[in-house]
This record gives sequence, C-alpha cells and structure tokens, in this order.
Amino acid sequence: MTDKPAKSRPNARVVPLRKATTLQMVRLACPDSGQCALISESFGLPVLDSDGIRDLHEKLIIDTAAALDEGLGERAMQIHMQRIVGAFVGSAYGAGQFYSRAVSEARDATAKSACDDRDEDVSGPVGFGSAAQRKREFAADMALQAHALRMAAEGTIAAYEKIVGEAWKPFERVVDNPGQSVDRKAAEVQMAALG
Repeated sequence: MTDKPAKSRPNARVVPLRKATTLQMVRLACPDSGQCALISESFGLPVLDSDGIRDLHEKLIIDTAAALDEGLGERAMQIHMQRIVGAFVGSAYGAGQFYSRAVSEARDATAKSACDDRDEDVSGPVGFGSAAQRKREFAADMALQAHALRMAAEGTIAAYEKIVGEAWKPFERVVDNPGQSVDRKAAEVQMAALG
C-alpha cells in the first residue's frame, strides 16, 4: 500500500481575540485624583487640576460635535465620536500600563538599594541621586501623565453621552466569516482560548 500525500488545506486565518479597552480598565491602570495629589506632594511635583482637565476635554468634544453637526448625520456623528473617545481611552490605558511598569521598576530598584552589601546604588557625585531615586522620580512623572490622560478620557466619555444620548462602550469588531458553520466558529474560539 502506498502512502497518499495528505491534501494540503489552506491554513485557517486566526484572528486574535482582543478585549476592547474600557473606562474601568483605565481607572484600574491610572492613578485617581487622591493618589495623584499624594504623589505630587511627596515628589514636589505640580498638583494637577483634574476636574479642569476633565471639563476642558468634555467641552472640547462637545464643541467639535457642534461644529460638525450640520455635516454629519446622527449615525455618522456617533461613529466619529466613538472613534475619538476610543482614541482617548486607549491612550490613557497605554499610559496607565507604562506607569505600572515604571512603578514595578522603581520598587525593584528601591528594594535592591536597601541591601547594605551593594554599592551599585550608592549616590554618585553631589547633585546626582541614586538609580533607585531616579526610577522613583520617573514613576512619579508617569503617574501625573497617566492621571492627566485618564481625566481627558473621562471628559470625552461624558461628552459622548451628552452628544449621542447613550453611555459610551468600546467598539468591538465582530469577525464574521459567512463560510463557516457555528460549530466551526465555536471550535476556533475554543482553540484560541487554549492557546
């Protein structure tokens, strides 16, 4: 008996499932007003006007929508605003993730510098702090940035609700392949979940 070569099947297109970024994810990743004020006080950084940032961005988006009102239909306005708010939320979430990594690095460096047997983190010449101190200061700067972007995102979400008349939710593209059965789609989702 001879072996028949296996039929080559076209590779199925694997579409990675990506969770859309929500405001809740931003709030978990970025510092709130109280934490931001504490960081500013502890590091001698400026205190941000959180409410002012939020209100300004809300007004900015409402004014933008008013300028576009005659040129866009209701559905087109909703889609445009969805994209704008999504960009602000995505930016804030990215900043929050970066801030979290900076905090982790600062914690690691601070823990290492607490060891008396190490001399890598000893202060350098006068006027230069230790590596651990620089990492803490960098994390504090990233905290302010993440918080500012969080407030901007919250302002755009508030504007979206006023413009569109419903709460903002992240856009999730439905990947649809009409040639596949429901069982096949379910199998692909299950296999993707397994890794």
